[in-house]
Order: sequence, then C-alpha cells, then structure tokens
Amino acid sequence: MSLRARLTLAVAVAVAAAIAIACAVVYVIVRGDLRGQVDDTLRNRAAAAQRAFDRPGGGLIEGPGGGFFARLPTLGQGGGDTLVQLVQSNGTVYRAPFSPISIPVDSRTRLVAGGARDAYLADATVDGVHVRVLTAPLGQGLAVQVLRPLQEVDHTLNRLALLMTLVAVGGIGLAVAAGAVVSRAALAPVRRLGNATEEVARTHDLSLRVEVEGADELGRLAVSFNEMLEELEHSVGAQRQLVADASHELRTPLTSLRTNIEVLARGEGPKGERREQLMRDLTEQLGEMSALVNDLVELARENGQQPDPEELRLDLLVADVVARAQRRAPQVRIEPDLEEASVVGVPNALERAVGNLLDNAIKWSPPGGAVEVAVHGGEVTVRDHGRGIDEADLLLVFDRFYRAPAARGMPGSGLGLAIVKQVAEQHGGSVTAESPEGGGALLRLSLNGS
Repeated sequence: MSLRARLTLAVAVAVAAAIAIACAVVYVIVRGDLRGQVDDTLRNRAAAAQRAFDRPGGGLIEGPGGGFFARLPTLGQGGGDTLVQLVQSNGTVYRAPFSPISIPVDSRTRLVAGGARDAYLADATVDGVHVRVLTAPLGQGLAVQVLRPLQEVDHTLNRLALLMTLVAVGGIGLAVAAGAVVSRAALAPVRRLGNATEEVARTHDLSLRVEVEGADELGRLAVSFNEMLEELEHSVGAQRQLVADASHELRTPLTSLRTNIEVLARGEGPKGERREQLMRDLTEQLGEMSALVNDLVELARENGQQPDPEELRLDLLVADVVARAQRRAPQVRIEPDLEEASVVGVPNALERAVGNLLDNAIKWSPPGGAVEVAVHGGEVTVRDHGRGIDEADLLLVFDRFYRAPAARGMPGSGLGLAIVKQVAEQHGGSVTAESPEGGGALLRLSLNGS
C-alpha cells in the first residue's frame, strides 16, 4: 500500500472513529433523556396513586362476583396510556374494573409489597408491547405498579439510530474524500522530491534542486536533499577537476620518460657519460612520477572512509616527523620547539601533513639554513629562511597543482600543500601561509580538539 493510500486510510479511520463516538454519545444522551422523562412520569403516576389510595373512598372495593378491585380515580392528563394495579405481598393482583392488561408480577414485586425491598424500575413486554414498569411500596402489605408503553420512545430512538447511521456513513465518505485531498496536498513535497531523485538518477544532473515550500519537516527534508545534491555536485566536480589536473600534470613527465626511453632504445644512442646522465634523468623522473601518483592517491581519499580519530600527543608526533626529515635532509638544520599538547585526530594523516610542511620548508631553505618547527597547543608552525612567498601567492599555495612562478623550475607536483589543507579541514582546522619579518615563509597548521 502506498504512503498516500495509508495516509488517506488513517485520516478516514480517525474521522470515522470520531463520528462514531459522537453519534454514540448523542444516542446515549437522547435515550437517557427520553427514558428519564418516562421514569419521571411513572413516579408522578405512582405518587398520584398513593394519594388516591389514602383518600376516603380509595383503596379496594368488592366486585359483583365477590372479588376485589383497585378503586383509583383518573390520573389526570396523560394518564390514558398509563396503567396501574395493586399487588399484595402474597402475589394477589388488584386491577381497576374491566382493565384489559395485567402487569407481570414476580418475586421482587412481592418483596416490595411486603416492605422488604425499595421501589424499582424495569422493562417488560406485555402483550407484545415493550413497556416500562415502576413498582413502589404502597403500605398495608400492598405495592403499586405503574406501566407505560415505550413505543413512542423506541420509535424515536430507532429513527435517531437510523439518522446517526446515515450521518456516520456520510461522514466516513467525506472523511475518505478529505483524506485523499489532505494526503495529496501533504505529500506533494515528497512527490516533488521523488521526481527530482528519479530525474537525477536518469540524467546524472546534480545541478537539479527541489523547490522548498515552508519550514516544516517536509521543507527541511527538501533543504537537506538540496544540500546533499550540492555536496555531491561539489564532490563530483572536485573529482573531475582532479582527473583533469592529474592528466595535465602527468602528460609532461610521461612525455619526457618516453623520449628518454626511445633515445636509450636506439642502437646508435648516446654512450658513456651522456648515457649515464639519461639514466639518472629517468630515475629522477620515475621518482617524481611515484611521488605525484602517491599525492594523487592521497587527495583521492578526500571523500573516502577515514580511520577513526583518536587522542594523541601532537608534540611527540611532530618530534618523530622532525627526526625522519632531519635524516633525509642533513644539509638543513631543523630546530624544534615542542610544547606538550594533546589533540584528537588521525595519526597517519597528521604525520603526512606535518611532513609535507617540513619538505616544503627544506626545499626552500639554502644549504646550512635553519627550519624552525614549533608546537603550541593545537597549532604547528613551520618556518624557513628561504626567499619567501610573494603576496599574490599566499592564498594560492594550497590549491591543487598550483606552483608559484619561482617554483616551476624545482621538483614537486604542487600537491603537497593541498594535502596539508585537506588534512586540516578533515580535522576541523585550517592552514595559512605568512611572510614573517626577517624573510622566509611561515606556515601555520591549526587543529581543533586541543
């Protein structure tokens, strides 16, 4: 069953239940009121019979055949449909002369006549007629029974029940129609969302957006869907840009490798020192290619599954990276200033980021120069004393494949600092480049969770 059908059914059931309960309550109230009026009438008739019995000339009279009859005067307006009879505690019944109907007598009636039970009301069937009977004590070992037919009440209640049934059926029909309208209107945003999803799946067009109407739950769902599409569009765009940039960057070293290999493959190729130089160039180019591929793989992990972060000592991690960098570049003096600091992060990623910062500083440092590395709180700073970064390049050095004009003749892929930026953002931090006083460049990696 579709969501729309379920919502329509739920609305219809809820409205139908409300109508049914309302009809039942109305029926019970009207029934109680009508029967209450009958009961009040019976009590009044019983009281009138009591007063008539107590007056001179009331009570019992002997009939022509030696039997006794109840001698009660007319009960007044409305008494024509009310019958009265007297009952002795032994079960003897005294009716008015020529009374055509005898009210049923049972053990309860005799108990009332004997004073062992209070008055009570009960329904009964007399000659096929539904009646209401009041039995009340009269004194002198007698009870008075007053009867009134319930035909008018039952007829009214039957008509009311039929009317309530028609109202309930009509209400349920209206509820189904209203539920269909409500479900259609309520699910319109969901329908638009579904259409948009199908369109994206069919065309792969991530620029599509869903129209947002209102600030309710469905409106927030549309906003979340649009945000998801925007992130996907950004991610796919970044991947396409990465592929395009990688293709461009790989073309030059691949062309150089192919040329050198073709030269070496010729039988009349260079000999001696020239051949050894070509071999060294090939080895260097292969090393650059490996570094470039490794950097590309690292950048391609941006949207992949990342290891769970953990609490670690940032100063100890930086100390290990500094030691490895010093062994690789003995021509540069690395001066650490590491304060104890704890952060939450991925150790391998942070090691790669700090290592790239150091490699960049070492590349720009003159032989015998110093690279200053400091850890304060959740921040790592690396400063070299090379030629520095031009003002126009300070905001560009962290872009993928960007290489400043001064760096285009030096080895490197232009991805090292882009990886640092990626790691910083994955840890909720940032990285910046500065031109400090005294020359050189200062790169600042700030991490959250310190």
